[in-house]
Amino acid sequence: LITYGVLGIKNDPIKQWDLDMRNRFKPHRTKTPIDDYTLFLPIAAVYGLNISGIEGRNNILDRTVILGTSSLFMYASVNLIKNNTNIKRPSGRSQSSFPSGHTAISFMAAEFLHQEYGHVSAWYSIGGYTVAAATGFLRMYNDKHWLSDVAAGAGIGILSTKIAYWLH
Repeated sequence: LITYGVLGIKNDPIKQWDLDMRNRFKPHRTKTPIDDYTLFLPIAAVYGLNISGIEGRNNILDRTVILGTSSLFMYASVNLIKNNTNIKRPSGRSQSSFPSGHTAISFMAAEFLHQEYGHVSAWYSIGGYTVAAATGFLRMYNDKHWLSDVAAGAGIGILSTKIAYWLH
């Protein structure tokens, strides 16, 4: 995912695919702000499941430390890349398109839910990743990001959580 996103910066066929995808969404129609909220749903699910008595892989303190570590990796990576690439958003409003931070948070959260509760039921993982994919889709639908931005953000989010669990 990250490699695809990086290739999209200079690769003309991928850039054209990004443009074709944007044009399919008809960028001048009504937008929805729900993607500003859906990115946190998998994290809320982890703590909600814990409160409801469903045991996850780690206790609440350990999972909070893991989430904090994952967040640090994700935010550092996204901000470092955004500050050094200056890719224009599809809407043209700013130069901070690559990678998608909302998508990175959402996939970081989905992987967190998967790591904590995927062994209890695959439906928790499916739900978390469905919400994350919807968030990425809405970032494109709302004319905030290219497909390559979303792909790279998803990869960074997943990788950040995997690293945090590995370190833990």
